[in-house]
Amino acid sequence: MELIRGSDAIRGALLRPVLTVGNFDGLHRGHQAILDTVVGRARTLAGRAVVYTFDPHPRKVLQPERAPGLLTTLEQKLELLEAAGADVVIVETFTRDFARTPPEVFIRDVLHARIRPIEVYVGYDFHFGRDRQGSMRLLTEMGPHLGFAVTIIPEVSLDEGDVNSTRIRQLLADGRTEQARAMLGRDFSVRGRVREGERRGRGLGFPTANLDPENEVLPGPGVYAGRARLLDEGDPPAGSSWPAVTNVGRRPTFERDGLLAAEAHLIGFDGDLYGRRLELSFRHRLRPERRFPDAEALRKQIAADVAEARRRLESV
Repeated sequence: MELIRGSDAIRGALLRPVLTVGNFDGLHRGHQAILDTVVGRARTLAGRAVVYTFDPHPRKVLQPERAPGLLTTLEQKLELLEAAGADVVIVETFTRDFARTPPEVFIRDVLHARIRPIEVYVGYDFHFGRDRQGSMRLLTEMGPHLGFAVTIIPEVSLDEGDVNSTRIRQLLADGRTEQARAMLGRDFSVRGRVREGERRGRGLGFPTANLDPENEVLPGPGVYAGRARLLDEGDPPAGSSWPAVTNVGRRPTFERDGLLAAEAHLIGFDGDLYGRRLELSFRHRLRPERRFPDAEALRKQIAADVAEARRRLESV
């Protein structure tokens, strides 16, 4: 996959671009429906599947106090776009100056003049340009005059509601990771670097990797079964993975008013991961976080959590 940092960095004509435009936070099933169409059309037309997206998220710039936590980092989003079949991803740096671009200018001078698409596919809630004044109607009216067809991809529904990032964030906040997985099409995951903790888990017989998260969203407090995967080179090598029990919470047995943290026990792993980058996925919620009367009671519960995680993850 070719990554282009900014539409003004395009050098030479892209080959018969079939284009989609959007933020694509989470790359959920609704986004995947658009990408499936774009990739399929690009293959049919012997062209390239092109994704035009933004970093940072526009609301982070325009309404930072109301901006939602993002479900994916840029790194994750690019990996997911590549896995979906995108040939070219253009990441436009979103600034206040860029936000002032009139919709007609955006269509004519950015999409048409720089990318030269032959077909454009966007989601049903797509808006663009200054104050989000650009509508699908404007795009469908201007596109044919500039030489490209425009198609609106309808919403994807699940459980009597649209699949969207807002619903997924709420499901995660409620600890409903299995329902979030149904909308994402994969386990929700977070990445970060392993930092040194208080070593309480090791004292209990269940050492944990304490994550310094790069993601803006964590599931709600609770204990989860999933997997842990190393992302960077080292020993063990990148890509190594283990079933894991992850606690998201404030460690109420040992602390009062602690900060929300994620720490994972990697089942079957024995070694040092300090400083390594790790990805934790969340498949099942085992139980809510709670305070235990003493360390021994906590140790027994962790042992039960590990046994339950092994059972739940046998097929993962």
